[in-house]
Amino acid sequence: MRATNIIKIACLGLSAAMLGLFLKESHAPFAQMISLSACLLIIYYSLSRLSSVFTLLETLAGYLAEQKAYYKILLKIIGITYVADFSSNLCRDAGFGAVAGQIEIFGKISILAVSSPIILALLETVYALW
Repeated sequence: MRATNIIKIACLGLSAAMLGLFLKESHAPFAQMISLSACLLIIYYSLSRLSSVFTLLETLAGYLAEQKAYYKILLKIIGITYVADFSSNLCRDAGFGAVAGQIEIFGKISILAVSSPIILALLETVYALW
């Protein structure tokens, strides 16, 4: 994926936000439609990129065939990251910044806890080299 793709998506989102803010006071339904349309376009574009993500996951599974536990840990970390980010952003948008911050902290602690076997294996490897 090229860097220009994220620039296009960012420009789409920012343009929709600015246009929505401009129309929010005078034409609120149009502002909502612009927001919804931008969200749908971004979701559609994101879903079209999922095939490359699945290819990456299959490649990682091949590399970690002997270490299935590490592959599961990696998938858990990715899941925790997305769930924590999504839910904290929803809370922040709803005006609950403190709750959003606590979700983020819990997500970071959860990632550390889930990844502890990998950290320990890395430390054991480094210790064995000394």
